[in-house]
Amino acid sequence: MNAAAFQPGHPGRLVQIATDGRSVCAYVPAPLPPVFPWTGEIVTALSAADRALGQLAGVGRNLPNPHLLIGPFKRREAVLSSRIEGTQASLSDLLLFEAAPVGEPAVGDVLEVVNYVRALDYGLARQRILPMSQRLLCEMHGRLLEGVRGQNQAIGEFRRSQNWIGPAGRPIDEAVFVPPPVNEMTGCLAAFEKFLHAKSELPTLVRLAAVHYQFEAIHPFYDGNGRIGRLLVTLLLCIEGVLPEPLLYLSAYLERHRQQYYERLLGVSQRGEWREWFVFFLRGVAESAMDAVERAAKLSALREDYRRRLVGRRASAHPLALADQLFAHPAISVPQAAKLLGVTQRAAQLNIDKLVAAKIVQEVTGRKRNRVFLATEIVRAVE
Repeated sequence: MNAAAFQPGHPGRLVQIATDGRSVCAYVPAPLPPVFPWTGEIVTALSAADRALGQLAGVGRNLPNPHLLIGPFKRREAVLSSRIEGTQASLSDLLLFEAAPVGEPAVGDVLEVVNYVRALDYGLARQRILPMSQRLLCEMHGRLLEGVRGQNQAIGEFRRSQNWIGPAGRPIDEAVFVPPPVNEMTGCLAAFEKFLHAKSELPTLVRLAAVHYQFEAIHPFYDGNGRIGRLLVTLLLCIEGVLPEPLLYLSAYLERHRQQYYERLLGVSQRGEWREWFVFFLRGVAESAMDAVERAAKLSALREDYRRRLVGRRASAHPLALADQLFAHPAISVPQAAKLLGVTQRAAQLNIDKLVAAKIVQEVTGRKRNRVFLATEIVRAVE
């Protein structure tokens, strides 16, 4: 890590460490809250983000069943957040795996994406009884890396040795960024947790931007820091009552501006560029919230269209229930439909056939057994 890149005024301190027979500098971020001058650019970006989040919150409260839309949003986020870290799985790959028979192995990067969904679901459920804390972060990390690459690197635990960010396979003295050593990291995490629970005069979104930066700068895990840091934003928006449901996800914006994302985080550490980071983050919130509002409208319209198609065919309540379920899980198998409806597999197949006839789903495996039916219009609306 180039110590000369850290200019006077950066919010932290450099410490000398020895690792792998090399003496290098590591960065210890200063405790939050951040010290920065308020500018018109921050205020403008914050105002736009607040308005957009308000619209999204209104959508969440007015939907007849918001849980039917949370599923597609959550799975899209899992795909895109994992893609930032180099996975290649698509939304369709994830959906087909979820609809596959129990015990069928995941192919390629799909399990990493599946684990992201599991970690998010776990965090949303667990935070009802356990406040956001070091413990909860570790528990989510354990779900995120279970059975995938990095699983042998202390999953569910904070790192016990030095890590760094840089070109793959290159030594630490070629790193772009070296987070705090373990002895410093422990104190950083304690201060981080204290800030999460403390009252703050900062606007919520500015506070969350600072929290995300701080977590990434501490980099407390060997692997999965980026994904946990992005999950943290979604969870805190719900925990703090900004959104009634987990409807906002930033990974599409961050994946689209990946290089700028990394540069803005590094800019805070090296040059104290809080303004640039806050504006980038707040614009991402505004853009992502409006995107979610538009997608929610498309999915709501599609749901009504499905109901018209089925009512026009004099379908019973069962096909209507299956059509609604597709918004939570756009891929479905006959055994899953039978379990959902409480009917035999033959009856479930007959009801799926009605969805096929209405052009709501189509069979996508080409198999005679273990077939999966996909609602491609829902997938397109989400992707």
